[in-house]
Parts: sequence; C-alpha cells; structure tokens
Amino acid sequence: MAKEAKELNEDYGFKISIKTLVGIAVAITTVVSFWFAQQAQLNELRDEIEKAKELPSPNISRTEYELKDELVRQTILDTQEDVDEIKESLDRIEDKLYNR
Repeated sequence: MAKEAKELNEDYGFKISIKTLVGIAVAITTVVSFWFAQQAQLNELRDEIEKAKELPSPNISRTEYELKDELVRQTILDTQEDVDEIKESLDRIEDKLYNR
C-alpha cells in the first residue's frame, strides 16, 4: 500500500485561516517598517559624517597645549600629596590601634 504523491495543479487548493493571513501581513509590515527606519537612520548618519568632513580641523596652539599639560601635571602632583597625607594618617591610626 504505497501512498501516491499528490500532484499540484490548478485545481489543487489549500486552506489558510484569516488569523494566519493577518499574522503574515503584520510580520511583513513589521519587517518593511524596520527596514525603512534603518535606512532613514543610515541616511542621517551619512549626512552627519559628510557635514563633519567639511568642518575645519581644530587647531591647538602651543600655549594651550602647554597650559593643559601643566594642569595635568599639577593635578598629578596634588593627588600624590593627598595620597601621602592619607598614608600618614593611616600610619597614625595604626600606631594608636596597636600601641594601646
């Protein structure tokens, strides 16, 4: 009893529910909407990149560089002084704690 393969022709039909059709339509609409939204964002990004390419490059003067460098170095030194003070305080606390 071998089953015969069904032949597809013009008269062949199949049933599909309205729920399924609505689901397919919603899925297609979602994918298409997502694609268009991504394309819009991509175009905006390209426009921003083109505008940024046209902007002049920032020039940093030697004086500005030296002032920023000095500020960074001074901040590092201040931080080192703070660390040294904290170490001294910690040493005094340890002395009080262990020498009682």
